[in-house]
This record gives sequence, C-alpha cells and structure tokens, in this order.
Amino acid sequence: MLKYSLVGYDGSATSQRAVRLAVEMAQAAGGRVRVVSVLQMTEGSADTCALLMTDQGARRCTQLLDEVKQLVPGGASLIDAEVVRGSPGDVLLEQVRRHGVDHIVIGHTERGALARWLLGSVSGDVLERAHVPVTVVR
Repeated sequence: MLKYSLVGYDGSATSQRAVRLAVEMAQAAGGRVRVVSVLQMTEGSADTCALLMTDQGARRCTQLLDEVKQLVPGGASLIDAEVVRGSPGDVLLEQVRRHGVDHIVIGHTERGALARWLLGSVSGDVLERAHVPVTVVR
C-alpha cells in the first residue's frame, strides 16, 4: 500500500490534478502527500536569484502550502510542502530517498519535440530514473 506520495508542483493545471489525485489516494490508503515546488536556476533569471538571496523563500513555501491546500480543502492536513532549488528531476528523486517516499505523482504537459530537446522533460526524467512507482497525470 502506498503511504507517502510525492508530487512535483509548478502551478500548472496538470500539477494541480496530480495534487488532487495524490490526496485522494492518501485518503483512501491512510497515507500522506509531500508537495515539492522546485526553483530552477536559469541564466538571466533575476526573479529566481532574488528569491533565493532573500528570506522570500520561506514566504514562497507558505504561499505554496496555502495554494495547494485550497486545491484539496478536505485533505489539507495530509500535505507537507516544501520549496527547493535545483534541477527538478534531481530534486524530486532526492526527495524520494531523503523522505522515504514510496510513490511519485507528476503532471505531464505536452510540448513539441524542439521544446523537449531544449528544456527536457521532468516527467520523462523521473520515469527513467525513479525506483518507486510513478503515476503521470495529463
């Protein structure tokens, strides 16, 4: 039985659906959900640099938790949330190891081949390297 699910959250419609699904599964199984939003450093990303260099990281975590709890008002007590900087795939897989996660739920947004080649695919990266079950939500 799945007891601790991880959701990669970026605010997109598919990540919102992933949170809802993970919470429904946690409610059915008596489990919990860890929601992680990843701040990815990219060249020229002044907003991300400013966020990382100030105490706004804690504020962003509070905002994330509030946003996610609004998605699932009845399941808010089952959710742990964190904002982490790094590469999304690496961060999510490290969360699995560090927190004993036994299931990943991740949204997938359809992109063209060029965008996938330039930016990569977080869901594809996680599917390729995860050692726990992964559910991809579209």
